[in-house]
Amino acid sequence: MLTLQTSLFIHFRPHSNAFHNLSFSSLKKKCSRAMAPPILSLALPSETGRVLSIQSHTVQGYVGNKSAVFPLQLLGYDVDPIMSVQFSNHTGKSMSDTRCGLSFILCQYYLSVHGYPTFKGQVLNGKQLWELIEGLEANKLLYYTHLLTGYIGSVSFLDTVLEVVSKLRSINPTLTYVCDPVMGDDGKLYVPQELVSVYREKVVPVASMLTPNQFEAEQLTGFRIASEQDGRKACRHLHAAGPPKVVITSICIDGTLLLIGSHEKEKGQSPVQFKIVIPKIPAYFTGTGDLMTALLLGWSNKYPNNLEKAAELAVSSLQAVLSRTLKDYEKAGYDPQTSSLEIRLIQSRDDIRDPEIKYNAQIYD
Repeated sequence: MLTLQTSLFIHFRPHSNAFHNLSFSSLKKKCSRAMAPPILSLALPSETGRVLSIQSHTVQGYVGNKSAVFPLQLLGYDVDPIMSVQFSNHTGKSMSDTRCGLSFILCQYYLSVHGYPTFKGQVLNGKQLWELIEGLEANKLLYYTHLLTGYIGSVSFLDTVLEVVSKLRSINPTLTYVCDPVMGDDGKLYVPQELVSVYREKVVPVASMLTPNQFEAEQLTGFRIASEQDGRKACRHLHAAGPPKVVITSICIDGTLLLIGSHEKEKGQSPVQFKIVIPKIPAYFTGTGDLMTALLLGWSNKYPNNLEKAAELAVSSLQAVLSRTLKDYEKAGYDPQTSSLEIRLIQSRDDIRDPEIKYNAQIYD
């Protein structure tokens, strides 16, 4: 035994060619296996799709990607998030619209006294966003079925997002781009004025679905929306500019809160248009606009020719989340009207995955 061990040591001693060849060969095989695993979301894609979501992120609470990623995953999507900003908590800008005296179903990004007293964090710029895209492309990871974007605070970052759209469509020409053109609310902009023209002239033409609120739809079309007919006209105007699907997520007409949706199934044909009457809730919520757009993406992809069904599911899910949030704050002994409320997203997972439709679409003639 000793002789055999000595022979093996001499033959495969560390500085011998035999030892080197054996070790290198084994290491090469191991490294080959370790360095090239399949990307299962590409090799075995889900039936729903693979989403790149470029939105904000907070450590605490649910706004931006924190509101969008989990619901989309529950609905079966692989989601890769890019954080346009990373903050400790929401900034106080993600507040519900109170144009009708009570909260709108969607909350957007305007400054409010109801938020946290301060926040800390970092902002991603356009160059840094593009570096992430280059990293994905270099590793052949840039195939997506959907792109989702929310709040964007600068022209340079939005211009880079447009480059991302072009890059993704060069890889997958059928990419669906869902854009929430977050610009303002209640007659006020909370992004630089120059962003409006970029959205109108560059973003709208390349979007597959737009989800503006009433004020944002007015900014994109250039005319006031004071009636349901005006809302339907705005949808047709936006169809002519590009996107086949438009959902004006909140319109207040004579004290009634509505969602108006429009689907132009064939270019140049009259769109199918509908409305959903939405109940008002006497509270402020953060992250609901981001959640609503994510739900519209998720359900409209499952029902590609039935936008009204997708909107019914999205509205019903969101209302269930808000109702649970309100009840839980009241259960904790907190007056929900004194400040903004963090939505109970995780606790509402069943309502997101399998909502009961309680809010029905009414098709316009």
